[in-house]
Amino acid sequence: MTTTERSIEEKLAAVRADLADRDGVLIAFSGGVDSSVVAAIAAEALGDDAVACTAKSETLPEAELEDATRVAEEIGIRHDIVTFSELDSEAFVENDGDRCYHCRSMRLESMFDHAAELEIETVCDGTNAADPGDGHRPGLEAVEEQDAYSPLLEHDITKEEVREIARHYDLSVADKPSMACLSSRIPTGLEVTEEKLTRIEKAERVLRTWGFEQFRVRDHDGIARIEVGEDELEAALDPDFVAAAREHIGDLGFEHVTLDLEGYQTGSVSPAETDETTAAKQETDVFSAEYPTAGDQ
Repeated sequence: MTTTERSIEEKLAAVRADLADRDGVLIAFSGGVDSSVVAAIAAEALGDDAVACTAKSETLPEAELEDATRVAEEIGIRHDIVTFSELDSEAFVENDGDRCYHCRSMRLESMFDHAAELEIETVCDGTNAADPGDGHRPGLEAVEEQDAYSPLLEHDITKEEVREIARHYDLSVADKPSMACLSSRIPTGLEVTEEKLTRIEKAERVLRTWGFEQFRVRDHDGIARIEVGEDELEAALDPDFVAAAREHIGDLGFEHVTLDLEGYQTGSVSPAETDETTAAKQETDVFSAEYPTAGDQ
C-alpha cells in the first residue's frame, strides 16, 4: 500500500469518526460523486440517522433526479426530495455574476428547513478541498453563510481522492463527470426562463441518448452551442448525429444549432469570461461548425 493510499484511508477514517460523533446529518445530495461519497460515509457512520436530500427545481434535469434516486438506493441511505423554485427569485432570473450564489442559498435554505422538520442539526454538502481554488465560485459563499458543513473540505480531501473513496465504496458514480445545474448553460446577463431551461434539458437528452458522456448545450438566446469532450468531437461530427441534432434540437425553438470545436470547457459562459475575448469567441469558434436547422435548408 502506497503512502498516498494510506493518506486517503486516514482521511476517510477521520471523516467517518467526525460524522459518527453527530446525532444525525442531512446531506445536500445531487447524486454526483462528491455528495454521494459524503452520503456513503454518513450512512456507514450513522445508519438510519443519515438522510440524503435532493432539492428538485426547474434547473435540475429529470435524468439527474432519477440518477440521484438510484444512487441513494445503491448506498442504502434514506432519500428525501424537497421542492423549490429558483425562478421565484428576481436576482436569480436576472442571471448576473452571482447567480450561483442565489441558487445555492435557496437550495440550502430548503435543506435546512427540511433538516429542522426532521430535528437534524447538521446539514452537509459535498464541497471538496479542490473547490475553493477552482475559479469564480460564488456558490461557496452561500455554503459559508448558511453554515453548511463540508466534511470533504474540512478533512482536506481533493477531487481525485473523492473518486478513490467512491471506488472504495464501489459507487457507480466514481467516474461520473461533473454536472452543473441547467442555468449554467445560459450566458451571464441573459435572463433565465423556464422555456430556456426546458429546451436545454431536452437538447441535452439528445446527446445523452447518443452516448455522449461529457457535454453541455449552451443557450445563446436562440443559438444552441453544443460542447462535447475533446475525445468525443469526432463522434459529434458523424453525419448521423449531425442529422439527429439538426432534427431534434432544431425543433426545440433554437434558430441555429452549432458545435464548438474547442470542445467542452467548464465555465465557458461564466462571469470570468464576459469580456471582449469571450465576445470574440462567440463570434468565431461558436459558428465554426453549424448544424443547419430545418428552416435553413
